Amino acid sequence: MTRRIVARRSPIHGNGVFAVAPIAKGDEVIEYKGSLMTHAEADQLYGDGGETGHTFLFTLNDDYLIDANRRGNTARWINHSCAPNCRALIEEHAGGDRRKDKVLIEAIRHIRPGEELTYDYGIVLDVPHSARLKKIWACRCGSPKCIGTMLKPKRG
Repeated sequence: MTRRIVARRSPIHGNGVFAVAPIAKGDEVIEYKGSLMTHAEADQLYGDGGETGHTFLFTLNDDYLIDANRRGNTARWINHSCAPNCRALIEEHAGGDRRKDKVLIEAIRHIRPGEELTYDYGIVLDVPHSARLKKIWACRCGSPKCIGTMLKPKRG
């Protein structure tokens, strides 16, 4: 199988993931992998205030999340953008086992070789969005559509 993506330094932030071959709209690019843990386990291990502005935690469902700090793959290096070329989809396990749900990264438009893959992180924190938190979670995507933060309004 031909490799379509590679991780390397990113102009957006730290490492990024780049196409090395054309990727068609609708293609599944990669599964986001890591260790499965409960939300309570993640809070105990990492805290729950979003204070670092850097995380490899991906919410899978109401019960579990994926921690790509442990046993993570290349998908953990895909950066956020306010004008993304990919999206993250949750594929629910056919048998209803929430531990077996998956996160898939899918192209939402054609991606040319050399382009950095991005998706909207959609980060929702259950704490007030102070100026300090907005600075910690500042967006560096550089898009004309950039809203300046990776934080989304809290769900009411």
